[in-house]
Amino acid sequence: MNADREPNRLPLRAGAMMLFAVAVVFIGLGWHSAATAGNDSPDEAASTLTSTPTTSATPSTTAVSTDKRLCVINAGQVAGLASDVSELLEGKGYQMAQPGNYTAGGFSENTVFHDDDADKAQADEVAKALGGEVAVEERPTSFTRCRGGIPVIVVTSVSGA
Repeated sequence: MNADREPNRLPLRAGAMMLFAVAVVFIGLGWHSAATAGNDSPDEAASTLTSTPTTSATPSTTAVSTDKRLCVINAGQVAGLASDVSELLEGKGYQMAQPGNYTAGGFSENTVFHDDDADKAQADEVAKALGGEVAVEERPTSFTRCRGGIPVIVVTSVSGA
């Protein structure tokens, strides 16, 4: 037993365990982020709908149905698209919620969702205001964003912009 010759490996072991613990935390956070991507909590969805709408400086020349607020959500790769489309629709007299992004994928075309037949007329108006190819579909039960409003999913630029 020669204690003077055996190197002390405790700091090396402690460092390795610390790195292992940090890796486990990051893996857990990554898994949680991937599992909850694109899902808003009810509080976030409510705050999106209750945000103060901005007012347009130019009055609208056409009367539009503004029963529900529109939530423009960018599901494409064009930066700032949701803001641009929100400004366009606001200029046409629609009440707007805060624009947002959707990163969970699954959309390949511009789409306006509606909850029931009463909302379908407004969704059709919005699609017409956007111009071009815009699908109008009933909201899937799995799409929980913009509860109480009409989601406008944009993937590409719209011809009305």
